[in-house]
Amino acid sequence: MLLVVKATGGAVAMIRVYGAPWCPDCRRVKKFLTEHRARYDWVDIDQDIQAHAEVRRLQNGGQTIPTVVFDDGAMMVNPSNHTIAAKLGLNLRAERDVYDLAIIGGGPAGLAAAIYAAREGIDAVVVDKGALGGQAGATQQIDNYPGFPDGVGGAELAARFVAQGRRYGVELLSAVEVAQLALDGQDVTVALSSGQQLCAGAAIVATGSSYRRLGLPGEDELIGAGVHYCATCDGPFYHGADELLVVGGGNSGLEEALFLSQFAGRVRIVEQSPALKGSTLLQNKISEHPEFTVHTNTQITALTAKAGKLYEVTARDAVTGEQLNWRPDAAFVYIGMDPNSGFLRQSLHLDQWGFVTTDDTLAASMPGVYAAGDVRAGSTKQLGTAVGEGITALIHARQYLQRRGMTRSLSVNA
Repeated sequence: MLLVVKATGGAVAMIRVYGAPWCPDCRRVKKFLTEHRARYDWVDIDQDIQAHAEVRRLQNGGQTIPTVVFDDGAMMVNPSNHTIAAKLGLNLRAERDVYDLAIIGGGPAGLAAAIYAAREGIDAVVVDKGALGGQAGATQQIDNYPGFPDGVGGAELAARFVAQGRRYGVELLSAVEVAQLALDGQDVTVALSSGQQLCAGAAIVATGSSYRRLGLPGEDELIGAGVHYCATCDGPFYHGADELLVVGGGNSGLEEALFLSQFAGRVRIVEQSPALKGSTLLQNKISEHPEFTVHTNTQITALTAKAGKLYEVTARDAVTGEQLNWRPDAAFVYIGMDPNSGFLRQSLHLDQWGFVTTDDTLAASMPGVYAAGDVRAGSTKQLGTAVGEGITALIHARQYLQRRGMTRSLSVNA
């Protein structure tokens, strides 16, 4: 059955992706669609002979994957992310080349900064290489954000941030990557992967962080083929699974394990520390359900593939030295975060882990550049504080712009 999605441009799109688990470009296309919360029907041509034949028919005998088909009959063979973004109606080019403020990252920190900038009359643009909303948008349920006593879905909260930004006329670009940040006199230049170059009086870096990988041989080849980093995104593909495995016993791991329990008969949680690290509330929820099996003092040592998919997970009990072997339908990894700061290595001072270092005003090492949220060294990696840091960075950026005589002398109001 095809799934319906309302694309960013407002049109209703029906998307079907033909591919195979071993195909890296298939994984890329699935990741892009998932990040932009575009629902799609995934068809594994290795498991469906008729689907394989349909791909050959669509390509007049060819069989290149991924093949992406839309409701209007448009068919794309191994499309780039840029091509898919254009088809979905995403805004890929800034309206102008000069702004008061450039905000790099469209997660909660960046969007909060943008909303406050717009209220101040600061001409700002937000650029995000993925989907607006950041990690929050890919979280199934958020229970600790003020104002939502019953919790709120991550996608819903992200949509509220975006809607509020658009209400104030903030210019938002998604699926557009920043290639480089540089200084041109007193101005900050932002080179985009599209070839466009923006010039701004100041910039806020709020690019967040990404889930850390296990670093095991063969892991990259199994991403999307049994190894995943987003249960909300990929969990539904395993409806009816016998067993799913979650690596990581912190808040993220336990939250996603609870979400995955609706799809599998058993969820196995593996934590290398002596005890789970998630909140007491989450640990109590896990202990109350018999479908959870918890292993502490246990480290994943190998991922084995068969026919291009995850076949077996090997672990070692650090206390007994015993080798453990499991054959889950899929493994979901939550062992920490790495900052999305690769493009900043030549521009800003980063700490040994790659996080942006700042002073007490959230100013980075380049004049006029501030950092907020998960990408900043010393941040708490919490949604609420990311929003607060985004607003704080905006206040200091506004003061910087005022010293340069570039903005009205207004105070920030909540």
